[in-house]
Amino acid sequence: MKKILFYCQYLSGMGHLIRSTEIVRSLVKNFQVYFINGGPPVQGVEIPSTVEIISLPALWLEDDKFKVEEQFQSVEQVKKIRKHQLISVFDRVEPDCLITEFFPFGRHKLFFELLPLLEHIQSTKPSTKIVCSLRDVIKSEFFPQEAETICQLVNQYFDLILFHADPKFQKFEESFPRYKELNCQIKYTGFVAQSQTVNSSEKDKILVEIDKNHPMILVSVGGGRIGYELLASVIKASSFLEKKIPHKFQIFAGPFLPEANFLKLQFLASKRANVNIQRYTSQFLEYLKKAALSISLTGYNTTMNILKTGVRAIVVPIGHDAQDKEQLVRTQKLERLGIVEVINPNDLEPMHLAQRMIACLNKEPVANISKMFDLQGAEKTAAVINELLCSSLPRE
Repeated sequence: MKKILFYCQYLSGMGHLIRSTEIVRSLVKNFQVYFINGGPPVQGVEIPSTVEIISLPALWLEDDKFKVEEQFQSVEQVKKIRKHQLISVFDRVEPDCLITEFFPFGRHKLFFELLPLLEHIQSTKPSTKIVCSLRDVIKSEFFPQEAETICQLVNQYFDLILFHADPKFQKFEESFPRYKELNCQIKYTGFVAQSQTVNSSEKDKILVEIDKNHPMILVSVGGGRIGYELLASVIKASSFLEKKIPHKFQIFAGPFLPEANFLKLQFLASKRANVNIQRYTSQFLEYLKKAALSISLTGYNTTMNILKTGVRAIVVPIGHDAQDKEQLVRTQKLERLGIVEVINPNDLEPMHLAQRMIACLNKEPVANISKMFDLQGAEKTAAVINELLCSSLPRE
């Protein structure tokens, strides 16, 4: 059985982790997978038991600066450990393929460990195929030097780019205008949509007790490092809805929401009988299937969940920084297709939000959304990797 080393690093949210684990679930059917996790742990994320998980000392970003866990003396110490650990893992596993999630189209802050790894592979086991796993919208624009660096890295090291998008919705050239300068193959996989969780038969109590006579409004913000203002506004808006429509709010605040903010939300929610708030659930897709309305950001995985379930949706496109237009690009396309209702991040006044919720609940959901898009990205990724390793795609 051929071996795949899958490198995943999530620096702000957890979307890259969720998408990567979904791909891994398809890869394990035909490959031995070693999963390198470079971010902080997220309880409840299910990775198949046959996968060997290699956890690097965690790194993440706050205010654009690296943070590390308390047991380490410094960021520099962690960088050194991680660099050597990656090379050591590669030498032990001797994989047939390395998959880097998002790199080199992002993660340039991780040059300190990824460039030595790529150089090591090229000098010791050049037969290893190197593949980039890439979401639909990379970013809104690249600085010239950044784009030049990406071209150089792809052409020097990479055999294949897996673009996890449906070309009817997002083309690669929209995300990277200098695509003609890349010398490796680019394969569309379709969107990577989450599958039903392995332990979905063990549904939590809240999920089982959802009352069809009191529609559930599901509210989420991914990992939680952004989106606090939306959650606070929803809880405040719940008081306006309590006497107008029967309903229940289920809020997932995210594992990375700062504890002080989570406590503030809990205090607000404690005054509302129609609001329940938790950090995270591994059965989010099951909740969404039962929801009458979803309120969320428009990260990749949340968008895929909306497309897969066809739930009515209000979305608020928020970037991690002023230059990050990823969610806005995706949102504008969804809005033009009539799939979502959009609220500007600067327009979250509770009364307005409550009115938009009522209007959205009174609309018929768009029929057959899931059939409009290719949502088989995980399965097709595994098929393309199998073709790469078994028949060896030539470099162009």
